[in-house]
Amino acid sequence: NGIRKEITVPRTPQENGVAERMNRKIMEHARSMRIHSGLPLQFWAEALDTVIYLINSGPSSSLGGGIPEETWTRKE
Repeated sequence: NGIRKEITVPRTPQENGVAERMNRKIMEHARSMRIHSGLPLQFWAEALDTVIYLINSGPSSSLGGGIPEETWTRKE
């Protein structure tokens, strides 16, 4: 299903490079979306949900061009 579980040492974010980069990307996009749309700070969670939805709805090179949502639900 494309999901891997990897164990890391606690309190060592440098071992979580891929996850940390994705979290940073998500937060940067959500912040940018909220600021450029003119929404007040209280809408940051909606911007975050939208960014995650968009990422999961688009093709992923790590899935060979597959769409994460389809891979997760096994639907096309």
